[in-house]
Amino acid sequence: MMYVFYIYNHKKRMETFGDHLLMEKLTPELSYRRKNIKFTLLISALTLIILILARPQFGVKDNSEEKTGIEIIIATDVSNSMLCRDISPSRLDKAKMILGKLIDQFENDRIGLVAFAGAATTILPITSDYISAKIFLDQLTPDIINAQGTNIAEGIRCAISSFSTRKDIGKALILITDSEDHEEGAVAAAEEAYDLGINVYVMSVGTPEGGTIPMPNGQYKKDNHGQEVITKLNEEVGQEIANAGKGVYINIDNSIHAEQKIKAEISNLKKATYSTSSFTESNEQFVLLALIVLLIIVIEACITEKKNTLFHFFNNKK
Repeated sequence: MMYVFYIYNHKKRMETFGDHLLMEKLTPELSYRRKNIKFTLLISALTLIILILARPQFGVKDNSEEKTGIEIIIATDVSNSMLCRDISPSRLDKAKMILGKLIDQFENDRIGLVAFAGAATTILPITSDYISAKIFLDQLTPDIINAQGTNIAEGIRCAISSFSTRKDIGKALILITDSEDHEEGAVAAAEEAYDLGINVYVMSVGTPEGGTIPMPNGQYKKDNHGQEVITKLNEEVGQEIANAGKGVYINIDNSIHAEQKIKAEISNLKKATYSTSSFTESNEQFVLLALIVLLIIVIEACITEKKNTLFHFFNNKK
């Protein structure tokens, strides 16, 4: 519509100089037909560019992926004692740093996250999405468990229920805690896990000397007598749990490369093809349209508004 108005307005302006038929004779090299062609090409290119921005899709492509690995559940102690700063920056922060490095070393294994204190909960169901695992790991704080205390047995049993029921794949439970267990049954729970084909590995965090527990109000946790509570690493409990689960015990503070050691241990477990994911994606068609647009622009640039003098010469010869 705008182009029609432009042509009409152009003719009106030309008529101010004289009769339009006379003006056409005075400008014989000018081709209105070529101008129309150039305009049509530009409009076509603009239309196709709009279609490209809409991301046209046509047809589908099938993708299938098989991975071979093991199943790993990381059960992290988030009790208040993990806020102790006998390990810098704190027991919990140190644990998350180590676990983040450990997750970076996984390739085709499926992982899940469990948090426990006086109770336990599954934070991330078993998955191969390592990015989500690190995001959820970073958000672990004592606030996510209402029941405080340290019930390792509950954490182990929650982790057991997070594994798949498959028996042909290696399963590893990585328990990271200060082993200051306030309840009984952790060793029995580790034995139960092993009977179900799950090896239990314990990564302890903290020092035997221990330290105070900082609270959100800026004070330190106190007992019923008003004395500051001192939390200490209980290596004996951690070692008993690892032995019962036929895994290994690693003290994070005594090992610069704790994540590498635990990765080397679990790499010996039986690997299996644990999942086959098939999905379809629409084929993007913008590349084809972009090539057509480029071709149209090149053609439009090559067409001038003047008539082709070569053809005019041949016509005169005739």
